[in-house]
Amino acid sequence: MTSAEQRTGFDLGRLLAERSGERYDLHARHLNHQLPRMLRTIGFDKVYERAEGAYFWDDEGQDYLDMLAGFGVMGLGRHHPVVRKALHDVLDASLADLTRFDCQPLPGLLAEKLLSHAPHLDRVFFGNSGTEAVETALKFARFATRRPRVLYCSHAFHGLTTGALSVNGEDGFRRGFAPLLPDTAIGMGDLDALERELARGDVAGFIVEPIQGKGVHASPPGFLRAAQELLRRHKALLIVDEVQTGLGRTGEFFAYQHEEGVEPDLVCVAKALSGGYVPVGATLGKEWIFKRVYASMDRVLVHSASFGSNAQAMAAGLAVLSVMEDEGIVANARRTGDLLRERLTALVDRYELLHDVRGRGLMIGIEFGRPSSLGLRGRWSMLQAARKGLFAQMVVVPLLQRHRILTQVSGDHLEVIKLIPPLIIGEREVDRFVGAFTAVMDDAHGGGGLMWEFGRTLVRQAVAHR
Repeated sequence: MTSAEQRTGFDLGRLLAERSGERYDLHARHLNHQLPRMLRTIGFDKVYERAEGAYFWDDEGQDYLDMLAGFGVMGLGRHHPVVRKALHDVLDASLADLTRFDCQPLPGLLAEKLLSHAPHLDRVFFGNSGTEAVETALKFARFATRRPRVLYCSHAFHGLTTGALSVNGEDGFRRGFAPLLPDTAIGMGDLDALERELARGDVAGFIVEPIQGKGVHASPPGFLRAAQELLRRHKALLIVDEVQTGLGRTGEFFAYQHEEGVEPDLVCVAKALSGGYVPVGATLGKEWIFKRVYASMDRVLVHSASFGSNAQAMAAGLAVLSVMEDEGIVANARRTGDLLRERLTALVDRYELLHDVRGRGLMIGIEFGRPSSLGLRGRWSMLQAARKGLFAQMVVVPLLQRHRILTQVSGDHLEVIKLIPPLIIGEREVDRFVGAFTAVMDDAHGGGGLMWEFGRTLVRQAVAHR
């Protein structure tokens, strides 16, 4: 066979071997050009070659601990063997998928399994992402109640498509995309504001994250139950966004289950349900809501998704739920999360820049604040004057550069790091993170060195881009 003949057809391995070195340039030319620019600025432009479980390996063979889990997508870590096998099996089965005019078994089986974890709910709509799950909930709530307005919380994040953006609590995401839907923000935990808005009689529902991803703020004790009672009194719906908190992240299967008696009308799920492979979103809801939306055969496709319920996504979801049961994933998230939070909380009195550690399960926020000593206070003020959130970024960078641990700042203009690692981590990973974090805090409180030099670089960049 000639070399020309050998090169015909698509060969993924060859393509990656030939072009993977161009990854950052390709992105800069053809995708979001600001992403590679940002990664290079903070020294995050690594070349990761492979991944397994809670770890990456770069092109030099060094391992990196993943405390980000792809923003929560990699609940089981990367390349779990059970999920991999399920996807190989479903591809090898050559199913008659997405004919649009039949009923394949996998969607029904996944719906049945999901609903077993929320026995007060009855039906599921499958889409392709968390924002689609939210869009579905917003549409269903409006149609079922015949009311136009949805309430949401300040600082909420529910996605970036237009409907989900209308219930996004951050102006930075909303700016420039108006007009949006006529929805209204209230403060997390503000029952008086909730009742005032409900009294107007035009509210379809209230959408809430049990723990807000931005800042890692949990709903106050009793708030979800009290909100549910108000909503029912005013014939509006409780919509709980479990896109990030669901599937064991907080030490319960769903985060709303930490509060007794809470039974949402609609629940949004995505991220970890994918197994990290095939995008999938799900909206769980009550029977009467679905029957009102799909009230007749004429309305059978009134809400649908072209790739919704595809066999690969359904197989991945079923494999994920099976692994969660077989390997005790929810219990591990609770146990390991408690250990990590306790170890970090013990450092609060040791470091004056460290103000709070909060969260549930393996969703943890580490908050920094103004120090008391004069020298550190001056450096802190320098950062805050340039741009709030720079100190948290100063911590994230050495965690990666010196200790090979990937983390994220919890939101723009926030001095909070959010930890959402794969739910499979254990004491070994807790030890590694706490040891690295302690070293970074020691450096920060030393008052000099490379960390504060990097801080001055961030200040110059922040000022230059005002």
